[in-house]
Amino acid sequence: MDVNELARVPGVNPKVPEASRIYDYTLGGTNNFESDRQAAEFMFSLVPSTRKWVRMLRACLQTAARRMSADGFTHWVDFASGLPTADHVHTVLPNTRVLYSDIAPLTIAMAKHLLGDDPRVRYMQCDIRQAGDFLRRPDVESFLQGQRRVAFGANAICVFLSAEENRRFFRDLYDWAAPGSKLFATFETKEAGLTTPQWEQFIGMFRKMGESFNLYSLPEYLDICGPWAQDKMGVVPVSEFLGLPPGYITEEDREGIGIEFYAVILEKR
Repeated sequence: MDVNELARVPGVNPKVPEASRIYDYTLGGTNNFESDRQAAEFMFSLVPSTRKWVRMLRACLQTAARRMSADGFTHWVDFASGLPTADHVHTVLPNTRVLYSDIAPLTIAMAKHLLGDDPRVRYMQCDIRQAGDFLRRPDVESFLQGQRRVAFGANAICVFLSAEENRRFFRDLYDWAAPGSKLFATFETKEAGLTTPQWEQFIGMFRKMGESFNLYSLPEYLDICGPWAQDKMGVVPVSEFLGLPPGYITEEDREGIGIEFYAVILEKR
């Protein structure tokens, strides 16, 4: 889409940076404005590896989507989706019904403009803290054609929830889903007790926007997932999930605080 067309979406102000467009720029997209690019570059100045990690997370989402498609899944429900741009799930899986969701009305308005009238893709508003209520909505059930054996996406969202909110989110999905359903998730960690002024300023940006930002240890994340079971690959660093060579992640990428991201596909058995 021409960014000038995006600027005509009601509510869009090109002079005010917006989270989903900042994310789009970080991924190398074109659905963003100068204000978004400046905000992103400031984040990169604080934590230079941000761009590398974010692009790996999107690659993990694509990889997980292909793996679950190969397992026969034809319905995908994605949470906190951001903008449905050319590298998102619906373009990776052209024969899958994809339900995207986000809490921000402006993101939803831009997303619907990007998607047009594609009948196999839908974008709806959802607070992931109320995921169970969302999945039981009649319009959600109708779009999913009554199917409850589905693939879920929960990419890079756990840090924005408290431990109890995370626990409820994973439990809500588990209770609603049919046996055989799968859930792709990623977890961000760092070494306990380590920080830098740049890192504190980085997470402070989210908190100023009203977002919580909480990192947990890997055992804590896995406990939060509750009754979901890991698939045969288990939980692994994202570089391993993608099959990247040893050394792809450098010490500089860990920003002096031991940053690591993990990916996992969970199953309801």
